Amino acid sequence: MANRNTSKWIRKSHRYLGIFLGVQFLFWTTSGLYFSWTNLDEIHGDHFKNLQSKPKVFTGLISPAGLNVGDGIQSLEIRDINGIPYYWVNGDQLYNALDGSPKGAINKEEALYVAGNNMKKDLEVTSVNLIEKVGKHHEYREKLLPAYVISYKGNENLKAYVSAKDGKFQTVRHRNWRIFDFLWMTHTMDYEGRDNFNTTVLRAFSLLGLITVLSGFILWYISSPSVKNLKKRLKLK
Repeated sequence: MANRNTSKWIRKSHRYLGIFLGVQFLFWTTSGLYFSWTNLDEIHGDHFKNLQSKPKVFTGLISPAGLNVGDGIQSLEIRDINGIPYYWVNGDQLYNALDGSPKGAINKEEALYVAGNNMKKDLEVTSVNLIEKVGKHHEYREKLLPAYVISYKGNENLKAYVSAKDGKFQTVRHRNWRIFDFLWMTHTMDYEGRDNFNTTVLRAFSLLGLITVLSGFILWYISSPSVKNLKKRLKLK
């Protein structure tokens, strides 16, 4: 059986590790509970989107081969912008799919059209603003900029984002998504991009958490009267 000094050291280590890790354990537990009790489709904002919307059918489009693209075409997508078809070529430039003319950034009216095709019709727009840069913790991080943010009336603080460069509907953000995003950050302990599970901080806390649990088992073993009695009976045999 461990001597008194060893027992005291293990007990003290376990106590202070528990205090140090307790806040993070609370975050892990709280975030885990939230994730298990929420619907991911609602977090993604599907209940605000017009999921019945179908892409508009266009005819009379020119051949992409006729576009004035110097380096050739590697990728091509069709965009419906204000009822006019556009080719989004090589992830870089819009071209009118009817006459081949290049197009610059979309305007507010066109952004509203794109958002209107993707969001439910009963939502009331309160403002439309252009953003050209965002910080690391912005809800529109790591997506194409500049972009229009369309804000809607209601207590959900609902916002839709449309890329100004290619006219694509990007994403929806609302109150519950922001709660999820914050808790996901505390869960992964990636305070930059949210999704990195290999951060040094997470590895360190995971290792310390394991040590805390193991020290608890050891502490129980060396201080348990049942274990002591069992050892005594084995010695008498």
